[in-house]
Amino acid sequence: MQKTPTDRALVASIHDVSPSTQRQTDRILEDLRGLGCAKTSLLVIPDHHRRGRISGDAEFLDWLKARLAEGHEAVLHGYFHLRGQKQGDGLAKKLVTQSYTAGEGEFFDLEREEAARLLRDGLAEFAAADITPTGFIAPAWLLGSEAEAAVREAGFDYTTRIATVVDFKKGTTHRSRSLVWSVRAHWRRVCSLAWNRSLFLATKSSPLLRIGIHPPDWDHRAIRRQILALTRAALADREAMTYQQWLLRQRSLR
Repeated sequence: MQKTPTDRALVASIHDVSPSTQRQTDRILEDLRGLGCAKTSLLVIPDHHRRGRISGDAEFLDWLKARLAEGHEAVLHGYFHLRGQKQGDGLAKKLVTQSYTAGEGEFFDLEREEAARLLRDGLAEFAAADITPTGFIAPAWLLGSEAEAAVREAGFDYTTRIATVVDFKKGTTHRSRSLVWSVRAHWRRVCSLAWNRSLFLATKSSPLLRIGIHPPDWDHRAIRRQILALTRAALADREAMTYQQWLLRQRSLR
């Protein structure tokens, strides 16, 4: 039986959305919309690097509500999006939290109580605009077991990691490796281009294709061009949707 586009989905997620990245996010959305990708999951940081809470920025909240009205989804994406170096961090933790993610893995090893507090504070920031996100995605997809327990207890429907989408409501885990680019150094950009080209080909038969975009990606022409080219190719036989929409569809099929 031949698959139809409704059987095959594309979720493009834009990470690190905040007042400081709003202009760049608009550029990304405009380019995606030009390809026919009109729905994305927007991963919003409530207080990006402690530069100011979204509840205090009426212009940003109005912008976010307008994007949701267009069909996009808002996802809680950490709180500060920062994890500083901690005394006693061993080599393994330093590799993950400093080399891999440059100090951004906020929920990597939080205790449950601290994670719960940040989740409550994050939800309160969204509530200022009458927005209730159903999903939580940890910065850099680094979600420790204690923090995950707090996410479940907070009532979120789902989370994602780099290789999975976890549906808390149904108790199911869907395997799907996200394409994502690293642009902090030239060698990272070269490796990202080669890796994502190969990963796209390897995942062509997967029901769900995930493309993770960060605002700095758009500052590098080769990265931007590849993301748009792969998005265009994916849309030939996939429907663009949000994580929330995709999970609702999966639940209806079971």
